[in-house]
Parts: sequence; C-alpha cells; structure tokens
Amino acid sequence: MLRKVARVSVPSRRVFRQTQNGALRTLIVPSSSSVPAKLSRSSIPAPAVPAIQRRQMSAHAGESTLRPEPDKVLQDIADYIHNYPIESELAFETARLCLIDTIGCGLEALRFPECTKLLGPVVEGTIVPNGTRVPGTNYQLDPIRGAFNIGAIIRWLDFNDCFLAAEWGHPSDNLGAILAVADHLARQGQPLTVRDILEAMIKAHEIQGSLALLNSFNRVGLDHVVLVKVASTAVVSKLLGLNRDQTVDAVSQAWVDGQSLRTYRHAPNTGPRKSWAAGDANSRAVNLALLVKKGEKGLPSVLTAKTWGFYDVLFKVTVFPPKAESLFNRCIQGKPFEFQIPYGSYIMENVLFKISYPAEFHAQTAVEAAHIIHAKLKELGKSSDDIKSVRIRTQEAAKRIIDKQGPLDNFADRDHAINYMVAYPLIFGELTSESYTDTSAADPRIDELRAKIFCVEDQRFSVEYHEPSKRSIGNALLVELNDGTVLDEVEIEYPVGHKRRRAEGTPLLINKFKRHISHHFDEAHQKKILSTVSDAKSLAKLPVDKFTDLFVKV
Repeated sequence: MLRKVARVSVPSRRVFRQTQNGALRTLIVPSSSSVPAKLSRSSIPAPAVPAIQRRQMSAHAGESTLRPEPDKVLQDIADYIHNYPIESELAFETARLCLIDTIGCGLEALRFPECTKLLGPVVEGTIVPNGTRVPGTNYQLDPIRGAFNIGAIIRWLDFNDCFLAAEWGHPSDNLGAILAVADHLARQGQPLTVRDILEAMIKAHEIQGSLALLNSFNRVGLDHVVLVKVASTAVVSKLLGLNRDQTVDAVSQAWVDGQSLRTYRHAPNTGPRKSWAAGDANSRAVNLALLVKKGEKGLPSVLTAKTWGFYDVLFKVTVFPPKAESLFNRCIQGKPFEFQIPYGSYIMENVLFKISYPAEFHAQTAVEAAHIIHAKLKELGKSSDDIKSVRIRTQEAAKRIIDKQGPLDNFADRDHAINYMVAYPLIFGELTSESYTDTSAADPRIDELRAKIFCVEDQRFSVEYHEPSKRSIGNALLVELNDGTVLDEVEIEYPVGHKRRRAEGTPLLINKFKRHISHHFDEAHQKKILSTVSDAKSLAKLPVDKFTDLFVKV
C-alpha cells in the first residue's frame, strides 16, 4: 500500500544555464521549500556546476588587504605643501592684492540679509575661547564653523577672483579655511603672520588651479568646490602641524568625502546654495584635517582603487575601442587626472580679478561691452527701447554655463545669466550687486530686452580661452536697432582683471576695496585699514590675529 507524502505547495523557480555552444537552456528547479515535508533540505543534492564554472569561481580569492603606496597625486600635493619654497615676488604681491580684495568681497556680502542669516555659530550665542573672528561681524567661532562663515561671505556675491581652464573656479575661496585656522592658532599663541597666509593662499591657488587646467569636473556633473576642499585640506594641514604623511592622509579624506553636484548652478535648479558651497567645502576641509591630526587614517588608493576609487566612481569617461561598430562596443572607465605644469606659483601669478562688475566671469567682457554700447546709444539720442536684437559672440564655456532663457527666479539665477548681465547695463548703464535683487529685476524692460539677446559660439574665443599664453575670455556684442541701424560690434578679449591688464586693473581693485570697507567702518578706521594693507613689507610681518582685528565689528 502506497503512503502519501505531504508536500509544501510553493512555486518552482526558473533557472537559466549556458550550454557549451553559448545557448541558454531553461530549467525548472523546485524551490528549496517545495520538497517533501519529511525530508531535510540537506538531503537534496546540489545542482551540478560545470567544471569551467567551478574553475572560474575558485580563481577569485577575494579582495587583497595589502595597503598600497599612496596615489602619486596625493604624494605630489603633500610634497609641494611641505617641501616647495615660494620665492616669486610677483606671486606674493598678487596674493596681497587677492587677500584684500577677497576680504572686501566678504564685507560687501554682509549687506545682504540672504547671506547674513546663514552666519554665526550653530547654537546661537556660543562664543569659543580663542575662536576664529569673522570679518565684519563680532562672531567668535570654532575654526570649522568659522571656515564656513568666512567662506560663505567671500563667495556670496560672485565678486572674488577666478581661474578658468578645463574646470572653472575661484581659488580665493580657500581663504575661508586658511584665515579661520590661522586666526584661531594665532589667538592660541602661535606666531603666524600675514606672510604665512599669503604663502598658504599661493599654494591653495596652485593646487586648485593645476587640477583645473586639464581636468573637467563639470563634464561629469561635479562642482568645482571639490577642488576647494582638496586644496584647503592640504594647506590647513600644514598650518595645523601635520607632517607630510598626515597631509597625504588628509587629502585622501578630501577626495573620498561626498562631492557636491553642479545641480544648484544650473537651470531650473539654480539657487543660493551655489553662494555657500565654497564655505561648506572650507568647513569640511578643516574638519578632515583636524580628524587626521587626531589619528584618523587615510585611504592610499582613494583615486585609483578599482571599482571603489574616485576615478572609477566619479570621473568616468566613455571609451570607444578602435574600429568600434556600434555603441554596444563602448566601455566606461575611470580617467586619471592629467597635469599641464608642475606645482609652482603659476596660478596666483595669472589669476583673474573681478574688478568692475559682480558678474560670472565668462560674462565680464560682455558686460564691459554693454556699458560701451549704452554710452553709444546715449550719444545717438537713443536707449535700450530702440534695440531690435543683440548678438553675443562668446566662448563655449559661457554657452554651456550662463546662456539661459525664460524666467529667472532669484539672485543666484540672475548673476549666472549672460542675457540678464548684458541687458541690465544696456538699460541702466551700470551693473552692481543690487542689480540682481528682486526689486531691481522687477523692471519689465529687463525681460523684454533679454528676449532679444542670443548667443553664438566663436571658435576662436573657445580655443584662445584654453591657450596657456592667452587664456582670454572674449565676448563681442552686435546690436541692431529697430530702424535697421547696426552699431559697430564691440569686441573685448581680456577683462580688466586679467594679467594682461594688471597695471590698469590694480588701482581699480584698490578702489573696489575702498568701496567695500566704506559701508562698515568710519573714515578714521578706513584710513587705518588702507595704510596697513598698502605697506606690503609691514603687512607681511603683521600677526594674523592683529590683521583680522582690523575688520572685526565691536
């Protein structure tokens, strides 16, 4: 007599096996729970595994735990920080101008509530003994929060320096971390002077700019503040007393740290985060360096590690093998960084100052041209109301970053829209920080004129933008009037803040600084500040905390 065996009714599963000729064969295999109830699972024989598959499986022994030598990029940065002496007087003089200009830009930002509401300690009322002092305020903060505060005010108005290459950026953003740490250490009794700040600025500029020369982070969606974080981490590590190997560790931490996306810089998501992103990078840099000082390990192959490293995860390029027949032959792989020049002082010596206009740098020469055309219209007895169209010949980078159509939602949207930055001076004959406010933008003539402005790429401008001997940022405006008159095209290749116009630009830069401090200090204190920063030799010897005290609000 047959005895019935109870079974659990669970669906079987479908398995695909590859045969020797490459075809797929479908097998129906019962699920492990679909077995006779009185049989143990261990009594069921395992499915047969082909011999070739067994060999492949046994060949993989897992990840190696041997820590490699640190990536060369990390070591080169650390060697530069600890072993390279800065001897260029041009670099130090340019750094002095950069320092006072950057401080001035931060003071100007304090006139805007959207900026000041983000400042101060995390917990209101907190005062840190020997804490970092924030220029233009009475805050006394820990160096991490101080770095955010200083970095945010520096970048808020997009009026500090710039360096343009495969990647764009504002190397003076690094001053947020440098000044926060140096001031804090000076107030603890360490003998740091303004000369130390200038050297740190030169090296931070060099690291950020050299990484930017041939490596485009924006093309993979990353924001340039990743370079601020890396450069700031490197320079403050030395200020904090870390040795060469610890700097390697700290910089590796900066590369592995979560990196910002460019989303907040582009329509339709442009917003004020772009104005404090550098402050965030500054604060993270200081925090990472302090963690390494306490013993945190580094990640030696943070860039080159297969699958998990920066190159393979975040810096991918699409490669088409020779004679590739279709998109299916492509492969995506990490791309190592490339370098055009060894670390020195090139970037500081060639940095671009924003002198005349608080405008995204790719539009600086277009704004200058718009001022010239405004004067021409006035001379002809005409105004922006008589304009039929405006063509802007520009570089590829400007087309990609700041060529925007449609409504502009906020301050950050407007100062990154070339048609707004051109339309405003064509109408009013000026472009200031206030030009981007909601009140200013409410004038209907602005959007009416914006609709008549269009951009075209000029290949020559795009090529010379990258050429090391030129690094121009050219724009040309061609205006046609309603009556058919076409004005002479106004073309400007180099903005007034360019190295080629340094002699012309320096007095204007000092005037810019005078304007920025005038809103905060009485006349007597303004004279004291100007006297101090104008004497290069005395300024270099000034203790850092005494320098910062010049700008503190009582």
